[in-house]
Amino acid sequence: MKITHLGHAAVLVEVDGKRILFDPGAFSDGWHGLTDLDAVLVTHQHPDHIDPERVPGLLADNPQALVYVEPSVTEKVPLERAEPLAADTSIDLGSVHVDAVGGLHAVIHRDIPRVGNVGLVLSCEGEPTLFHPGDSLATVPRGVDVLALPAMGPWAALKEHVDFVRELGAPLGFPIHEALLNERGLGLIGTNIDKLTDLDWHDLTSGEPWTPALD
Repeated sequence: MKITHLGHAAVLVEVDGKRILFDPGAFSDGWHGLTDLDAVLVTHQHPDHIDPERVPGLLADNPQALVYVEPSVTEKVPLERAEPLAADTSIDLGSVHVDAVGGLHAVIHRDIPRVGNVGLVLSCEGEPTLFHPGDSLATVPRGVDVLALPAMGPWAALKEHVDFVRELGAPLGFPIHEALLNERGLGLIGTNIDKLTDLDWHDLTSGEPWTPALD
């Protein structure tokens, strides 16, 4: 498995010959111009997770790519092709299996209606299991090896991150959802995750591919 963080929530996973892109949103541009994708997966409708202006062009450049989105996404973003991926369902992309978990975005404020959100657990025999939670820390799937941890959002606090990481128990992780943080903020999150949990934290914000290795 090779993982490339393309900015904010966008993550490219290459595993067993498949190229799978998560959450190509408007807060990042590292995914612009990608080709040869096998699938595009979207956790929820917020524009920092799916860019309504540029994603149609991405799909046009990748006509072979399967597109699976949290069901309410297509109400906000018109897509020529997209299949709903609801919580507690799963899909297979060849040898790559994806489970959708959760169902709701984290609470931002009691006066802001919650939207749908699916965390995505990607697994493939003989490879680490990756969890991209979208914008929720409410669901803790078992057997996760690599966590894409949302580092900052208006819906979360460090104490929640720490408790989530501890409960999940994944040995490896890297920050996503960091576009609103400067270097000091991201460093503070990483320092505290290192200090307060057993997660082996890898900063992938340089955009360099990473091959996670389990002991």
